[in-house]
Amino acid sequence: MPHETPVILEVAINGVTMPERNPNVPRTPQEVARDGIACIDAGASIVHNHTDDPIFDGVTPSHSAAPYIEAWKPILEARPGAFLYPTMTGGGPHTTIEQRYGHIPEIAEAGALTMGIVDPGSVNLGRFEADGAPDAAETVYLNSYADTRHMVDTCVALEAPISFSIFDGSFMRAAVAYVRSGRIRFGGQIKLYFGSEYLPLGLPATPAGLEAYLDILGDCELPWSVALPGGDILATPVARLALERGGHLRVGLEDYAGPGTPTNVELLESACMLCEEVGRPVATIAQTKALLRGGTEG
Repeated sequence: MPHETPVILEVAINGVTMPERNPNVPRTPQEVARDGIACIDAGASIVHNHTDDPIFDGVTPSHSAAPYIEAWKPILEARPGAFLYPTMTGGGPHTTIEQRYGHIPEIAEAGALTMGIVDPGSVNLGRFEADGAPDAAETVYLNSYADTRHMVDTCVALEAPISFSIFDGSFMRAAVAYVRSGRIRFGGQIKLYFGSEYLPLGLPATPAGLEAYLDILGDCELPWSVALPGGDILATPVARLALERGGHLRVGLEDYAGPGTPTNVELLESACMLCEEVGRPVATIAQTKALLRGGTEG
């Protein structure tokens, strides 16, 4: 991508972050709507949020579409065309992919889905212990290739661009293979999650880690972005390097584990400052739409 390509800014506004950790995190549909609009006005064209439905309790088989619809309708009325996408519950014997992904077509039927999510692989989830070893967590975010195919086919049927989550090299290989197959007919993005000092997953947020992912990405036409769950992507060399290499950024209180209790808007303002330093403009919603289709700014 040329150096002057506008930067797609995604904001992940809550995740599992609770007010006890940061009082500025939006949790209710009303708070999500207000914060989502403010974030779009601050430069974001993609907004991702969770609801309070559990993801990894091993019991919850599906997520309700209702809180997404309640939050997103006001956002889309105020800022038409914004890209909004949800999360989903984890896989396992307590559920099926049809249940896990059932809220996606429900949101679409309500006219509120503008982007889908595809997680094309499985990953162990845990933390580093005090001595530096990974903890003995038993949590696995489980997505078989059959699950991935269901996600992709559903998004294509709904004519929704896809946000591919990349937690390691196998995720990247699967996502790129789908793009090269021609099945991803309505575009999307490739999001690179790096591992922080707290989380053992993925590659470290270093230039070498980024280069490893980009080597697999090759000439894939979809835009790619960088994120750091359990850290601060803007405090790493990867953020600037990604912008210099034509990539894009994700920030937000879902991921942020830096100092203080910033707002999502403040994190976006910092991202915009970095874009300005590098000499790239921030993408509008219309430009993001063109970029997600593998095109140029519109």
